[in-house]
This record gives sequence, structure tokens and C-alpha cells, in this order.
Amino acid sequence: MNRIKSLLTALSAVVATAAFLPAAAHAAAPAPVASCAPLWSSSTAYTAGGAVSHHGRNWTAKWWTRNENPGATTVWQDGGACTGGVGDFVISEAEFDRIFPDRDPFYTYQGLIDALHAYPRFANTGTEAMRSREAAAFLTHADFESVGLKCVKEINEANYWIKCDYSQPFGCPAGQSAYYGRGPIMFSWNFNYKPAGDALGLDLLNNPWLVERDPSVAWQTALWYWNTQNGPGTMTSHEAMVGGAGFGETIRSLNGALECDGGNPASVRARVAKYERITGIIGTNPGSGLTC
Repeated sequence: MNRIKSLLTALSAVVATAAFLPAAAHAAAPAPVASCAPLWSSSTAYTAGGAVSHHGRNWTAKWWTRNENPGATTVWQDGGACTGGVGDFVISEAEFDRIFPDRDPFYTYQGLIDALHAYPRFANTGTEAMRSREAAAFLTHADFESVGLKCVKEINEANYWIKCDYSQPFGCPAGQSAYYGRGPIMFSWNFNYKPAGDALGLDLLNNPWLVERDPSVAWQTALWYWNTQNGPGTMTSHEAMVGGAGFGETIRSLNGALECDGGNPASVRARVAKYERITGIIGTNPGSGLTC
């Protein structure tokens, strides 16, 4: 009994000591987020050290520059996220609301803006018309795949188990039925969750549910595919839009022969119609190469 009392006394002393430890001993305080510098302007010339904000991040010019978008060229040094700035994404929040009037509350405009840092060249390369067309094309496929951003995850749960490819060396550690479609392009399959997570600094292989719980992560996975994956096509969707191939090539990069080359012309027409609707809302020409 005396031994038990001694142990309890020692434990009480440890707890009491821990209660008076500085807060830093328990967890590091989050780094403060800087205020946004003045908004970048394409018509302004900046010298070395010039500070601007763009897409919710601060940037510093390394040398003289003019009309070179921060994030799209090496002249700008990324200073990290900032607060209190003015939104300057090529599609405004009001236009986003018009494009997706009945979307699920999960899909926030701010979530999309927060995701842009992952791929700063997206909708940030070339002329204003080119940037607008790329943003419109991306949102068109989001509209099509998630039914107007009304679906956060795949509806048919009976198919969840199919999206696990056990031939991959990393397997399906979150479970055979964990890699179903989520987010604006219904991001699916373990062989996509693994490399996307690696690229984004997120453990999506073990925690794929992040894609349906965090709006920014959902948009980031869609941007990962758009900017880095050819899919069944010959180029990424980003390359298709900035290289002049046009909207039709983005359909090929997503679904290939399932829709293109006569695979499903009705589906192609439906995507083109949505694209023309969205480019109309944001006031830009849809360009050429609309079909595949």
C-alpha cells in the first residue's frame, strides 16, 4: 500500500509540474501571417526588392520586371500567404457564384483561392484571354464531373471498392473502399492519391478523406491532375490551354477515347456547351479547338 501511495504522489508531482510548463513546451505557436503588399499590376514596372501581392500571397521582385505574373516566372520570390489583400484571380467571386448557383456549401470560392498556391502557373500564364479560358475550362470539367459542384463524393457507394489497385507497391492502406471519387473532378484511385499527396505535401494515401473534408485540398487535387497529368491524352490540360491546342484536348486528357474520336460525342457536346456558358459569364471568347 505504501508503494502505491508513493507512486501516486510522484505522478501528482509530474502532473503539477507539467501544468506550469510554458505553452511553447506543449506546442509551437503558429507563425503569424503577414499582411498583403499592394496588389500586383501588369502595367507597373518593379525594380529589385519591389513587393506585391497576387492570388493571396506576397511576392518580391528579384530584378527589374514588368508584365510578368508573380508565380508564373522566376523573377518573383514567393513570400508566402498574406491576409487583407484584394482578390485578383481571373474569375471573381461574383462570377463563381453565377457559374455554380446551387453548389454544395463545401465548395467555397476561398477554398479555390487558397489552392492556387500549389500551381501558380494555372490561369496565370499568357494573355488575359488565355488565363480566362484556362480557368473557364477547368471549372467546366468541375461543373460536369461534380454535377454543378453539388456532389462532394461519388454517389454510387457500390463502386467504391473498385478504385483500389492492389498491383501498386504501396497498396491501399486506408482500406479497399477508401479511394472513391471526391472533389470537383471526382478524384479517385489509390495510384492518384499517392502521387498527388506526395506532390502536395499531404498524406492522401493514408488519409484520402481529407479531400472531402477540406475545400482547399479538394481543389488542390483537381489542380494536381490538371497541371501534371496527361491522362489518356498527350499533354496536360494546362499545356492544352496555354499552348493553343484548345478545350477539346482537355477532354482527351481527362477521358481519352471514352469521349473523343467518336467515343461519346453527346458527352463532348455537353462539355463544350458548359464551357461556352462559363466563358460567356466571365466575358471571354472560348477560342478554337473546342472538340476532340
